[in-house]
Amino acid sequence: MKSIPFIVIAAVVLASCGQSNKNNQPQPSEESATVYLTRDISPEALVKIYKALGVEAKGRVAVKISTGEGSNPNYLKPELIKDLVMLVDGTIVECNTAYGNAPEDAKDERNTSANHWKIIEQHGFKPLFKVDIMDEEGEMHIPVKDNSHIKYDIVGSHIANYDFMIALNHFKGHPMGGYGGALKNLSIGCASQNGKAYIHSAGKMEVLDMEKLWTPEYIGDQDGFLESMAAAAQAVTDYFQKKEGIIYISVMNNMSIDCDCVDHPEPVKLEDYGILASTDPVALDQACVDIINQQKVTATNDPTDLLSRIDQQHGTHTIDWAEKIGLGSKKYNLVNIDKK
Repeated sequence: MKSIPFIVIAAVVLASCGQSNKNNQPQPSEESATVYLTRDISPEALVKIYKALGVEAKGRVAVKISTGEGSNPNYLKPELIKDLVMLVDGTIVECNTAYGNAPEDAKDERNTSANHWKIIEQHGFKPLFKVDIMDEEGEMHIPVKDNSHIKYDIVGSHIANYDFMIALNHFKGHPMGGYGGALKNLSIGCASQNGKAYIHSAGKMEVLDMEKLWTPEYIGDQDGFLESMAAAAQAVTDYFQKKEGIIYISVMNNMSIDCDCVDHPEPVKLEDYGILASTDPVALDQACVDIINQQKVTATNDPTDLLSRIDQQHGTHTIDWAEKIGLGSKKYNLVNIDKK
C-alpha cells in the first residue's frame, strides 16, 4: 500500500473523530447473532467452522480473500484455505488496488491486472484455484441503502458472475481503517479501483486520481470514510442475499498492525488465536475486536500496538455505523465448536 504521511493521517483523525452524519438511519437490531469459534487454525478447522454455520454455498461461489502484496507474508495461505475452496467449488475473487508503491517495490504492487496476476501466481493461488480479478474488465454499480456519503457502490463487474459469496477474511490491523476484517473485505475488497477511491474519499472522488486521492481534501473525513465502508459492505451483502446468499469467516493469525495490502508490514506481535465465523458480519468484526481487547500482554503476545492503531483511526466506528444502518448486530453469542 502507498505510504500515507503520518501528519495526513493525524489531521484526518483530529478533524473528524466524533463527527457522525445526523441523517435518520434504521435502528440497530436488538437480536443477538451467533459467532462460532475454533482455536484450531488448520484446513480441517476451516471446513468444520463453515459447516457449523449450516448455510450451504450454492451455485457459482465466490471466495473473497486478499491475495496480499508481493512482499507481505501475512496473507491467508493457499494450503490453509484449499480444502474449503475445493469443497464449495469456489473461485478466489479479488480486485485491483488503488495505490502504487515506491519505485523499488513496483514488482510487489497489485494496482494493475498484469502485476496482480504475477503476485497471485507468486503466492501460490494459481494454478491451484480458479481465480478472478473482478474489475479486470470493468466495473458496475450496485445500490446502497445508506447514502449519507456514497450514492452507490462501485464494484468489479465480474461480481455478476457469482451467486454466493464466502467473505474469507484475514483479521489484522490497517493503516487507514484501524483494522481489517469482514466489513473491509466486503467494501474496499470488492470495490473496483474507482470504487476504492469513492469509498476512501467518502463520495468525493468517483474516478481514481492518484495525485489527489491521498490529500487532506479527499481523505479529510475519517468518519465519512468508515461510514462509507459500512455502506458499501451492506451493498455487497444485500447483493448476494438477493441471490443465493453470503457468509463470513475470519482467520485471526499473523496479525500485524498493517494490512495484507501493505508492502512491508510491521512485525507480528500477537499470537495466532483461531477462526471465527458468522452469518452476521457486524457481530463477527465485533467479536474479533473484543478478542484483541481481552488479550494480555506477555513476552510473546502484545495487543498494545494493534489496539492503539484501532483507536487512533477510530476503527470501531465502522462497526458502530454498520449496526446503525441495519447491516447486523454488535450483540452476539460466542459458540466454541471445539467443545463439541
